[in-house]
Amino acid sequence: MRHLLWFLALFALAVGVALFAGNNQGTVTLFWPPYRLDFSLNLVLLVLFAAFVLLYAALRGLAMLLGLPDEARRWRRRHQERMQLQGLLDAMSHLTAGRFIRARKAAENVVVQTEALARGEQALGHGTRLMALAHLLAAECAHALQDRAGRDEHARAALALTQGKGRETQEVREGVQLRVARWAFDDRDVQAALQRLDELPQGVARRTLALRLRLRVTRLAGQFLAALETVRLLGKHRAFSESATRSIVRGLAIELLRGTHDPAQLRKVWEQLEAAERGMPEVALQAGERMLALGGDFALAQQWLLPVWDQLVRPGSTLPQELRLRLVLLLERGFHHTPGQPDAAWLARIEAAQLGNPREPLLQYLAGVACMHLQLWGKAQQLLRQALTQLKDEALRRRAWAALARLAEQREDAAAALEAWREAARD
Repeated sequence: MRHLLWFLALFALAVGVALFAGNNQGTVTLFWPPYRLDFSLNLVLLVLFAAFVLLYAALRGLAMLLGLPDEARRWRRRHQERMQLQGLLDAMSHLTAGRFIRARKAAENVVVQTEALARGEQALGHGTRLMALAHLLAAECAHALQDRAGRDEHARAALALTQGKGRETQEVREGVQLRVARWAFDDRDVQAALQRLDELPQGVARRTLALRLRLRVTRLAGQFLAALETVRLLGKHRAFSESATRSIVRGLAIELLRGTHDPAQLRKVWEQLEAAERGMPEVALQAGERMLALGGDFALAQQWLLPVWDQLVRPGSTLPQELRLRLVLLLERGFHHTPGQPDAAWLARIEAAQLGNPREPLLQYLAGVACMHLQLWGKAQQLLRQALTQLKDEALRRRAWAALARLAEQREDAAAALEAWREAARD
């Protein structure tokens, strides 16, 4: 369509010129005493147009001639810029391909070229960022080659270049700081890595990449509480799936509880956990086992275990068998080591659960153990024998036979006690 319009305009111009020039009888008279010169108006217009074209061409040619030095400088600058970008691309491609020596050499060449341009007053507008990125690539290559001195030298140069610059250069600086922290973590220098992470601006420190790195560093340093707080932030940022976040939180909470050394510290750590974390069966069981191992208040541990107990006795419970066994054994050990246990509340819970699910061998066993500690010998023997017909765990069967043996000894039934001990040894 555009070409058609141009063609119509050209055709109209040709028609206009033909109409004007074809019948134009005008003349231009030039008086130059004692001469008189008469010229056709068409000729005068044609000469003026030709003179204009020649003058314009001459001026354009002169301007191009005078602009050759500037054009040459611009060409050299574009050529140097292409060389720098090509060197940076070579460094990145060699680095991703694992050719660290070649990548380091290409990055260092970019630094040399940029410095040469700066000395020649031909510095690029983005030369500082380009040089900082080249230093970062060279440092990355040196880190891969285990050249820590070269790595630190390039990192310091990159940080110096990005000190107090604009926003774009500041982003490069933040990237260098994150990489330096990661290198310290790779070197297993926990203190240096934590120091580098603490030096990050607040906004950068809350980014997912920085939080992931902080999680690794704090776990390596054994700072499980700080690692737990970091995982909570990562969970809010959706850095992990829900199941992965739950698994990591569970592991850190267990490690945190396992590292306590007295009941007071254990209670403090338990209070620092969130409600959802305290409701995890593995975490509650670890807290109860640790409280029992430290000789603390088992009644308090029983309160911590109530959510797990509710999951155990709930109809259609999906609590894994391993956790069921841990809960039953933990309650049994607590009844054995704590005077006055089980109390009336727990005895009522156990009896209600056993009556509500009479085919569950674990509940029958626990009810038998509770009756045994309350010196209800007959009922304890009945429940333990009923549980033995369905118990599949060998360790629990041995404990049930051992309990029956002690009950027989209590009744002074030597034959029954010997048979029970024999069955316990067989299992």
